[in-house]
Amino acid sequence: MGSMIGWTRAEDGTAVAAASGRLTIDDVAGLVEQLAEVAPQPPGLVIDLAGVTAIDTAGAWAVNEAVQRWQQAGVDARIAGARADIDRLVAALCTPPPPIAVRPDHGRPVIARIARIGAAVLAQMESIAAFLAFLGQTLLVLGGTLIGRRRLRWHAMVHQAEAIGVNALGIIALLLFLVGLVVAQQGAVQLRQFGAEVFTVNLIGRATTRELGILLTAIMVAGRSGSAFAAQIGSMKLNQEVDALKTIGLDPIEVLVVPRVVACAMMLIGLAFFGSLWALIGGGLFAWAELAMPPAAYVGRLQEVIMMSDFVVGMIKAPVFGFIIALMGCFHGLQVTGNAESVGERTTRAVVEAIFVVIVFDAFFAVFFSQLGYN
Repeated sequence: MGSMIGWTRAEDGTAVAAASGRLTIDDVAGLVEQLAEVAPQPPGLVIDLAGVTAIDTAGAWAVNEAVQRWQQAGVDARIAGARADIDRLVAALCTPPPPIAVRPDHGRPVIARIARIGAAVLAQMESIAAFLAFLGQTLLVLGGTLIGRRRLRWHAMVHQAEAIGVNALGIIALLLFLVGLVVAQQGAVQLRQFGAEVFTVNLIGRATTRELGILLTAIMVAGRSGSAFAAQIGSMKLNQEVDALKTIGLDPIEVLVVPRVVACAMMLIGLAFFGSLWALIGGGLFAWAELAMPPAAYVGRLQEVIMMSDFVVGMIKAPVFGFIIALMGCFHGLQVTGNAESVGERTTRAVVEAIFVVIVFDAFFAVFFSQLGYN
């Protein structure tokens, strides 16, 4: 049964619109037409809702619209006879919505820019403080693991070592092989101007074993494994699996972070050596094909130019870079909050910040070992 409006007159001449039935969205069109049958006229209007059995927001809007139309014409209008629940809905829709500016007021541009810079600085300081707290927790758990007070989860560590190291051998070999080719080609082009093409081997040997081999391997691992750590732990955080670990008495640092940190630090040593070897192979292939240098002569020359200090410096940097990459990935994974968008944002930040910190530490190591005389 739809809505019905019956028009009558009170003794004082007030128009009375007695509504009955359902005032719902299905009846809004007819309801508006029936309420518009009588034009606003003194002394006023009373809309009687005593006979209404059901109403929704559309019906309440239509009733309020009729009351407001009479009031805007300067004639008194009101609603009467409604049940308590109907009266609450109608009264709630009587209040007009607050005005909304078409364009938000940003205030003074200079002040707004300073405020944004200040907010960014505060957010960065909070992030650094959180990272330092996370670093401290990780070092405490890792120290307890080394002295035997905490258990190292070997199965998790071996699984992570396989994902970080073994599964990355192909892409690392291809990348460093091509880098070795490029370094040899560009070095030969420049040295040919001075008739010193033979020193191309010096460039390949020292650049790959000391800097490029480990640095490019670390960047590749950061993009491959650092992002995986952030995404995996971030998804666990969203699914409340990290909270479940805490509930059953397990430390997420011990279960999730330490196996990844240890595996990444160990595997980067092997990957750095493996990548440097393939870079030397790529450079040797170019020297054989373009410089007519036999493989035996190339290997002999490498033995002369590559110093043990170059190899040692590269192997010292490798576990540090692996520790940084795993730490960044796990930290940003544990910082995920809210929704899946946060996982993508934190994964991106983990990769970018890991690569940035790796390059900063590589520059620090270069200056440090140079000061020690290991040039």
